[in-house]
Amino acid sequence: MWPSFCRLQVFCMILAVLAILVLVHNFHQLEQLDHSTVSVLNRIIETGVQQSSLPITKITRRHYCDYEHQILSKREQAEEESLFAAIRWPNPPVGKIPFIRSTDPAHSNFVILNSHVHFKVGDQLEVLVHMKDFQGKPKLYGGDYIQARIHSPLLKAGATGRVVDDQNGFYKVFFTLLWPGEVRVSVSLVHPSEGVQVLQRLREERPDRVYFKSLFRSGSTSETTVCNVCLPGELPVCNFTDLHTGEPWFCYKPRKLPCASRISHAKGGYQKSLLTPDESRFFQTDVNIKVPVLSSGPDTVTVEPLGFTESSSLDRSQGPDVFPLGYYYQDQWRPRTYWIRHFNNSADISECLQGKVVHLFGDSTLRQWFEYLTAFVPDLVEFNLGSPKNVGPFMSVDLKVHHSAAGSQPQNCGGLTTVFSSELRYIANELNGIVGGRNTVIAITIWSHFSTFPVEVYIRRLRNIRRSIIRLLDRSPKTVVVLRTANVQALGPEVSLFNSDWYSFQLDTIMRKMFSGIAVFFVEAWEMSLAHDLPHNLHPQDVIVKNQIDAFLSFVCPSET
Repeated sequence: MWPSFCRLQVFCMILAVLAILVLVHNFHQLEQLDHSTVSVLNRIIETGVQQSSLPITKITRRHYCDYEHQILSKREQAEEESLFAAIRWPNPPVGKIPFIRSTDPAHSNFVILNSHVHFKVGDQLEVLVHMKDFQGKPKLYGGDYIQARIHSPLLKAGATGRVVDDQNGFYKVFFTLLWPGEVRVSVSLVHPSEGVQVLQRLREERPDRVYFKSLFRSGSTSETTVCNVCLPGELPVCNFTDLHTGEPWFCYKPRKLPCASRISHAKGGYQKSLLTPDESRFFQTDVNIKVPVLSSGPDTVTVEPLGFTESSSLDRSQGPDVFPLGYYYQDQWRPRTYWIRHFNNSADISECLQGKVVHLFGDSTLRQWFEYLTAFVPDLVEFNLGSPKNVGPFMSVDLKVHHSAAGSQPQNCGGLTTVFSSELRYIANELNGIVGGRNTVIAITIWSHFSTFPVEVYIRRLRNIRRSIIRLLDRSPKTVVVLRTANVQALGPEVSLFNSDWYSFQLDTIMRKMFSGIAVFFVEAWEMSLAHDLPHNLHPQDVIVKNQIDAFLSFVCPSET
């Protein structure tokens, strides 16, 4: 009897050990759940398909650089190809180009082609830019990134120009003359083509040049590891891919702690030594980063006024090819595709927002709107939610007319501010939780924190946000949705590698295309920042922010005329 009992006891112990091993293995598999599995779960949620009807696929390889392995529908694939075509940039000839043969703005020049014409408001001004290298020899290929504008400082007027690359060292710039008086042309080289080629390489090869970190803690034990969309190497990772959107996010797994012990997220810093010594010469302040290109002749023209009726019809242009989309006159932004109201006192803003709930989703450039409104409207009281200044969320309530404004940040918070991981929010998920309606206003901007990632990452994020906006407008068509575009900023050798205007321009082009044909409004922050005489700044000065707010509120409370 006793031997039989002992054998039974040993058998039960073996079964218990096997059960524990299986349980540990399953926990490990869940912790290391890779995005291919998450994508399957997403499709189950999206389509309502029963799990039993799906084939079971054994995952044999984890993809940490997940943007390279997206599963796209035919429509999404066609759209992505169209987006890449829209931002395709001319490359210099194959081979290493020495610095002395790169574009030199000091040797380059521009000329007004039709300076002999008697100009009236509404006429086109054509400028030819000729790029040369540091030996003064003509460039024979294109790809330089140029910004151009016309302005009249005494009138506080300005507008941007449309640059066309002939890909032979010559560039044409087209301006629409929109106000009378003396108008000056300004052209700047933002980056030489050789520098742009380096920026392209960094975007594709070094998505880790801005890195993030998370703190894991359990009791008295804590560890900090690096996080990103893409983590190189074969070290084990924690997969924090969002189950609703499929947005990937990974952290290296702590040595002693489980993935579930993650408590915070922060920007870790910037990678150094990204360039070779030769490449670094393409990024020099006062040499080839945002340096003016001078005219070889007159740089001003005189513009005669039109009659009132003609001028009014010129201001109200229609169609997808309108350029520029607006201009400054007396420091007030005048859009050409809609009527703008200028909210010059706090009472007008309070009346416009009466009974409305305003949601602001985005980065620090949209937080400027929150700060401006809170400072400008005395009755708008900010509630202290204990949020970090650079992260949010924030909330203000007008105690007299009952409206509120709330702001939140995307995942990649700016600066070195630490945020609790439980407070991280995806804009798409937040939009899905909003009922909407005629008293709901939503403003979104998303660009600055995505310039270091491959374009596919940005497209995926916008695709999720767009899907949520379409759902919101389907259930609540009266909801007002406004997108703030990117803006230009001051650049130096280091900033150029992480947040260049060239990166922002490319992302802005993608955003506009992806949201064209959808019932959303655009605040043209790009043209507003480029057309103004003020120095470029990631966070534009108050006069520019005020014009952005005027445009935003004009969509919320359009002019009765």
